[in-house]
Amino acid sequence: MAHELEPEMPTPKIKTASQGEIDQCVALIVLAFSNDPAARWLYPDSHAFLKHFPNFVRTFAGRAFEQSSAYYIYGSAAALWFQPGAQPDEEALVALIKDSVPACDQDVAFAVLEQMDEAHPEEPHWYLPLIGTDPTQQGNGFGSALLDHTLAICDQQNVPAYLEATSPGNIRLYQRHGFVVLGTIQIGGSPPITPMLRKPL
Repeated sequence: MAHELEPEMPTPKIKTASQGEIDQCVALIVLAFSNDPAARWLYPDSHAFLKHFPNFVRTFAGRAFEQSSAYYIYGSAAALWFQPGAQPDEEALVALIKDSVPACDQDVAFAVLEQMDEAHPEEPHWYLPLIGTDPTQQGNGFGSALLDHTLAICDQQNVPAYLEATSPGNIRLYQRHGFVVLGTIQIGGSPPITPMLRKPL
């Protein structure tokens, strides 16, 4: 059977999120992570997830907004990057975990976060704490476009990029963009988290 060629998708417009667009970006990340193994291990109850995960996004990756390195495609996808030297607000993150995760699960949650921190490369690098596409918009190449946008900056600066893949299906996507697997983080009943590094081209 003959098939009509699909129309070529226009290049998405990538914007740097302003302070007034933080809520939009957080909402996109929350939608994208509603079925993420690591996010739902942390907050398996749907009510707890919707109540606490937006705060987790802001606490874990909010400094991307402060650094003007939060990029998004309107209504579709967002990527929250840290420039070299930036780190999550550890004190606020600890407080959030203690407040929102059941006490019986906190030791493992903190151990996972500690191993994630230890897996970071020692050399200066761009770090991608969170990237996601609205599930209704997946398959349109928005995640790849957001990756390419910042990886081009990494190449210009001759600096590596680092991330943790929290869904096995995303590993292949990151590999296509030059990331290589460094190992696996898994403690107790936590899902596997895969640290990945991309050297500049």
